[in-house]
Amino acid sequence: MRTRHAAPGLQTEGNHVSGITKRATKLADGRDLIYFDDADTVLPVERRIDERPLDPRPATARMRQDPLTGEWVSIAAARQNRAFLPPAEFDPLAPQSATNPSEIPDVYDVAVFENKSPSFGPDLEAEDAPPSIAALSDVGIGREYRSVGRCEVVCFSPETAGSFASISESRARTVVEAWADRTAALSAMPGIQQVFPFENRGEAIGVTLHHPHGQIYSYPYVTPRTQRLLASIERFGPDLFASVLESERASERVVLAGEHFTAFVPFAARWPLEIHMLPHRHVADFAGLTDAEKDELAHMHLRLTRGMDQLYDTPTPYIAAWHQAPVSVGRDTVRLMLQITSPRRAESKLKYLAGSESAMGAWIGDIVPEQQAAFIRGGIERA
Repeated sequence: MRTRHAAPGLQTEGNHVSGITKRATKLADGRDLIYFDDADTVLPVERRIDERPLDPRPATARMRQDPLTGEWVSIAAARQNRAFLPPAEFDPLAPQSATNPSEIPDVYDVAVFENKSPSFGPDLEAEDAPPSIAALSDVGIGREYRSVGRCEVVCFSPETAGSFASISESRARTVVEAWADRTAALSAMPGIQQVFPFENRGEAIGVTLHHPHGQIYSYPYVTPRTQRLLASIERFGPDLFASVLESERASERVVLAGEHFTAFVPFAARWPLEIHMLPHRHVADFAGLTDAEKDELAHMHLRLTRGMDQLYDTPTPYIAAWHQAPVSVGRDTVRLMLQITSPRRAESKLKYLAGSESAMGAWIGDIVPEQQAAFIRGGIERA
């Protein structure tokens, strides 16, 4: 084991209200690595440096436009080489050891680093970077640009198995602080138009690592889902989110409510298990939350994900997706929103997106949303 020493260029800053400390450094190939230490951490300040001999980073992928929809598709062939369900002793997200040359050189509470095989980036200022949002909305044949952007991995814990639901409340608060910090930092980078934190949980979702972690994608365009949302706001009016929240809070679909947030099964739920959560005031993204809101959000997100695991005898696969306002449009109308979705429609049955959903985007719900809400409330109560 190498002697412990401070990483060169380690930059430290803290949130004086939360007590969470941020420590920024670099991996051996120049990628950013950021430690977020819990408010009640027992870890030392010093961290070992990454001394692995690493290959150069892959070239930034290229994205092509589908002229039938106007959507952009990033062709990221380097992702074919990423780790696939390795044994725990070779977990690439665990702290490095003499036998495991993983991505993180030392012990940590929460760690964030640039993805080794990103779908977007790392080159943010390429000569053929995407132009303005308006130019990207044009449609043509054979249009392509470099997939500038950034993809980061957020490790919730050094444990080799688990999910957000398995971490402590203090650790959950650290993860929320990391999401807020990275949202602000990524939004300020050149060419970034939208920042998307998310957690994939379970092999049924396509997870390739059992380590408790999530990701953050930073796109060079406004995503198709958000474009449709902006169009709905234009048709309905700027108070769409406030009106949705008022309607849902008055319904029997609420599954959990706090001082600052309410979680509910949406009126037109698509998935067998689906939960949305909204802040009670307008907040565009994580960076705009107060410390009191972050505290409650961490607590409620834990209760929701733990409740999902009490619905059946085995853990429930899900996607926890944090929808945020784009960087330069819709800031006054698009509200931060959590959407948890799961394809699990019974103990041993999954909903597959077959003909109608996949081919036509025409959804058919399997469960009445009000019944779904009662089922999920029971899981939360048991958790």
